[in-house]
Amino acid sequence: MGCPREERVELERLMLSPLAAHAELSKGRQKDEPECKIRTCFQRDIDRITHSKSFRRLKHKTQVFLEPEGDHYRTRLTHTLEVARIGRTIARGLRLNEDLTEAIALGHDLGHTAFGHAGERVLDEILKSQGGFRHNEQSLRIVDKLENDGLGINLTDEVRNGICFHSGETLPYTSEGVVIRYADRIAYVNHDLDDAIRAGVLRETDIPSEITCAFGGRHSERINTLILDMIKESSNRGVIAFSPHVEFVFDTFREFMFKYVYKNMNVKGEEKKVFGIIKGVYDYYMNTPDELPEFYRRVASQDGLGRAVSDYVSGMTDKYAIHIYERIFIPEAWQVR
Repeated sequence: MGCPREERVELERLMLSPLAAHAELSKGRQKDEPECKIRTCFQRDIDRITHSKSFRRLKHKTQVFLEPEGDHYRTRLTHTLEVARIGRTIARGLRLNEDLTEAIALGHDLGHTAFGHAGERVLDEILKSQGGFRHNEQSLRIVDKLENDGLGINLTDEVRNGICFHSGETLPYTSEGVVIRYADRIAYVNHDLDDAIRAGVLRETDIPSEITCAFGGRHSERINTLILDMIKESSNRGVIAFSPHVEFVFDTFREFMFKYVYKNMNVKGEEKKVFGIIKGVYDYYMNTPDELPEFYRRVASQDGLGRAVSDYVSGMTDKYAIHIYERIFIPEAWQVR
């Protein structure tokens, strides 16, 4: 019987474009370990992320709408899966490494807080004097240190780089990482528009005509148009990019979403409550560190109490953060016997 990993490595040599990252040429892991006989290093990273506790918690973390009523609104987990699918489709069209692309996608939002970007803004404000809080950096900290009871999950450097730089000013050094930067934006502007319409925040007729004319009038049409344009333009130019016209309209699309959805006061109206919950829980554990779970007390002894408390609070799901807040601050009803 042959070695499936070696067969896959040989296929990569034959199939991948010059822009692609090859598993056999990976920069490796922070801690060396024997290769798997079945999976390439990037396939192994997919499994490690998928089986992590942080990945499972994404299903109970907000995307945009806080505690929405209904089963069809996106969560941070469904967002991650949509990014992975969009990323793999682009990677396939460009003959990039689909496994590396998927691994980056699955890990890119592990560090997101409860209550979506509202929660991130609260922690960033709390930690301003300590450098602030950014979910991409927290995602890297999770896979490097916090998962697996402090051992981390020892991902390849290419995946770690893609996770850390999926947002911010610095670009990932792999084409696959750049693809995920785009796939993340393609996913969220489109599915957040879909959710905003479902929630009654917007109507289909509110979408500017330049967006519908360029990308299409339906959710699937818009995503398909963006993917096909990126594949065509990137193939022609040898770098990952939209065509100039599509990039201009896409920027218009994002500006529209920020103005009418992400900064819409009807959507943001509950955010002051988010501040109260996260600030209250954070301050409580800063003042009573002995109440932290044992693992985070160990983190505090190594990295400082503020770092440990932010790790604990940022890892909470929406419902767990509310549960902890209620346990700390809301009196229990008197039980009549």
